[in-house]
Amino acid sequence: MSQQGAIKKRIHAPIKSDEAPYELEQLLIHNVMLYIFPPLNTITIYEFEEWATDRLKILRIIETSSAKYTPMSQDWKDSIIREMLGEGLKSYTRLFKGNGNTPADLEARKKDYISHFALKWAYCQSEDLRRWFVRHELLMFRFKFSELSKTGVHEFKNAYQLSYEPISENEKLEIRNGLFDSTNENSMFKIEEMDFYKVPFTKVLNLITNRNCFVKKGFAYVSSSDFVHIAAGIHEKLLIDGLKSQLNILSDLQADEKLAKIVKSFLTTYTGKDYAVGENVVAIENLDQLSKKSYPLCMRMAHDHLRETHKLKHNGRLQYGLFLKGIGVTLEDSLRFWRDEFCKIMDVDKFEKEHRYNIRYNYGKEGSRTNWSPHSCIKVINQIPSQGDCCGCPFKLFSPSDLKQKLTKYGLSNFHSQEVVDLAQKGHYQVACGKYFEITHDTKIEQGINHPNGYFELSQEVVGSRQAKKPSTPTAASQKSRQKDLILKKKKQQEMFESEYDADLWKLTQEEEEKYYARLGQKPPEKENKKPESKPDQSKPTPTPSTSKSVWDDEDDFDISELDESIVMQY
Repeated sequence: MSQQGAIKKRIHAPIKSDEAPYELEQLLIHNVMLYIFPPLNTITIYEFEEWATDRLKILRIIETSSAKYTPMSQDWKDSIIREMLGEGLKSYTRLFKGNGNTPADLEARKKDYISHFALKWAYCQSEDLRRWFVRHELLMFRFKFSELSKTGVHEFKNAYQLSYEPISENEKLEIRNGLFDSTNENSMFKIEEMDFYKVPFTKVLNLITNRNCFVKKGFAYVSSSDFVHIAAGIHEKLLIDGLKSQLNILSDLQADEKLAKIVKSFLTTYTGKDYAVGENVVAIENLDQLSKKSYPLCMRMAHDHLRETHKLKHNGRLQYGLFLKGIGVTLEDSLRFWRDEFCKIMDVDKFEKEHRYNIRYNYGKEGSRTNWSPHSCIKVINQIPSQGDCCGCPFKLFSPSDLKQKLTKYGLSNFHSQEVVDLAQKGHYQVACGKYFEITHDTKIEQGINHPNGYFELSQEVVGSRQAKKPSTPTAASQKSRQKDLILKKKKQQEMFESEYDADLWKLTQEEEEKYYARLGQKPPEKENKKPESKPDQSKPTPTPSTSKSVWDDEDDFDISELDESIVMQY
């Protein structure tokens, strides 16, 4: 049977339950795997696509978290697990919690193993794709491996027959000082408890560069906690060689048009919420305001371009039109919006002939009557605009200087603009969009930006929560209530300290009060009780409130600006 026939047979036929245990015993031998041999399981097209898409979600989560946090830090790990749970990938998280041998572990391994090879078909096709795949697969591998216990590491070595054995106690004793100086441990006792592996120094150049291992006579002594560097080196070589092998037989896959189409879609697959229909209705009269407050940069620029030139080319109309549909603009309002704008440079008949059909088509009212979804970030990023068109991702398409100029025009400071530009220059387009969101909304977000409509929805949540918390304008009654609370607070403080007053303090208090009323150009109110004469060996005077009740009896005389809380506190 040809390679093409073998692929079709494995993919199209359903899995037989009696085949699974044999395959699991042969290939799925550990939660941390090296993916050496292609899987022989027979699975359906649906499983092939679903499992590969789930893995793609994980790799993109790793990419987003790596731009926010230092890889392998606890914040980085927590972010990845949190996002995986949010995406419904709970079954995969067990692979990041050490080694296990439960039925659930074996099922997760099966999906993990097959999905790895499924994505290889898509990501073997160019140098950039291979580089992206290797980088994020390695990070996932290192995360899994770092969670292994000492026993788990030994199980991994035995499973893959790696000929690395810990050095003897005698050898460790001879170099114990070198081991202590080259590790992060602060206790010689911990050094004695740890395993160390003797490997050629060329296997762990990154550890040597960072001075994280002891080197002697061409050999590096690697602690068990750093064994991940050895394993990751092996995994990286297998990944690179595997992608090249996959590329060599890519023509066999492409002969199956249906399968080839699915594999190609992995490069542009959006893995989040479907925004085909807006949950709320948005009036077109509010679009100008919303574009400044809640649009991602790509859609704000499209809106501004349309307002300024009264036209958008096909791809720009499609991208922005579907976005408007997704945020809740009705078909009737959409027709009115585009008609009003386009008819500033064309007559109504031309609009009806050239544009009405396409707008109705976007809403599923013409042609195949498909309810088309708005473009995701992946689709926008991969969009290549024609001359004069306004579509695609500005974080990818704009030069650093042009992008910074646009961000500054939209109100970002030079510092914040440069932050966003730096992320975009590194190829982190969606992370740059997330940073733009955080700056323009003065908030922090945990989730990444994966869809323009998701950006809009999140913005409306942030804005809505702030409006709900915004205090109402004080009324006269609430002002008077607050003023009375301050007087009671003042009286309570007087009662607390009245036994501690002496003649000097009393005099100082009166002087400060007179100065305050002098600044206001008013006379101090009369006291209800006069201060008693200060006599030697007599009890100290009892102070009384400096403001008489009559001052506050007339509500019409009240002015909150006259109330100086600092004077109240002086008592």
